[in-house]
Amino acid sequence: MSLTTLIQQLPKAELHLHIEGSLTPELMWQLASKHNITIPYNSVAEIQAAYQFSDLQSFLDIYYAGADVLRDQDDFYALMWAYLTRCYEENILHTEIMFDPQTHTARGISFDIFMPGFLRAIEEAKEKYGISCLLIMSFLRHLSQEDAFTTLREAEPYYSAITAVGLDSSELGHPPEKFEQVFEKVRELGFKVVAHAGEEGPAEYIWQAINLLHVDRIDHGVKCQEDESLMQYLTETQVPLTVCPLSNLKLCVIDDMQKHNILTLMERGLLVTVNSDDPTYFGGFLNANFAALANALPITETHIKQLAKNSFTASFLPEDKKQHYIRLIDAA
Repeated sequence: MSLTTLIQQLPKAELHLHIEGSLTPELMWQLASKHNITIPYNSVAEIQAAYQFSDLQSFLDIYYAGADVLRDQDDFYALMWAYLTRCYEENILHTEIMFDPQTHTARGISFDIFMPGFLRAIEEAKEKYGISCLLIMSFLRHLSQEDAFTTLREAEPYYSAITAVGLDSSELGHPPEKFEQVFEKVRELGFKVVAHAGEEGPAEYIWQAINLLHVDRIDHGVKCQEDESLMQYLTETQVPLTVCPLSNLKLCVIDDMQKHNILTLMERGLLVTVNSDDPTYFGGFLNANFAALANALPITETHIKQLAKNSFTASFLPEDKKQHYIRLIDAA
């Protein structure tokens, strides 16, 4: 069996996916037309051509502009449904999806608009495709901690639909320590905690996420290799890393996929997973990220299967569900 076939056929979980970052140029164009919104592009092809970035901030600029086409419940349903349909096509059986409320509330779009749209699509995908889905509400770290507290209060009617709370957006200059108090409240409320750290930011940001925010999982984390004591800690504790290879390449964290350190991290015993992050902006959904690694690195069937198992091990599923999916991988 070829690695491409194996990647397609294996059951997988995706743990680091921003739903706003799955907005396709086609859907952006369609929704802009629906709402008579002027966007700075004259065609779907022009939108696609604009997806070239020199760093995280240049990506975020277009990312937030693109999100402006999302206006009503049906738009958020369409966005979520398109991604979950892609999950079905790529044999992603479980996904833990990040959403950015502040991107929408800052535009006057309330939780009562986007959450019902998301939840309708999630319920339909569960019924039609058998896909399980958990939601991760993410705070934008370039905004203030006070803003994050406001968002946490606004989310209260939907707490039962949210599994974890995370931290994303511009990493440099916005260390995890900036949000220590709000994450203390998040943990008191019983949510799981994740945080972006160590993609553009230094290994120190990973330590802060661990020691100050008390995260259950690190998003990205590839800069952990800069700190040997951190590498040892992550190996011993098995705090998972949700690695996003095409994001690392597209945002110039690495300049060649052959230089990616995911195999080194695996060989050291870290619990690493493969994810797509913002797939339409970064050049590929989950299977494309696996394929990019397989094409650039000396990856074997054993590596691919282990990464698929890791995706379930690192998830927030109950232990019996994790073991069920891992058995499916063993049987593949």
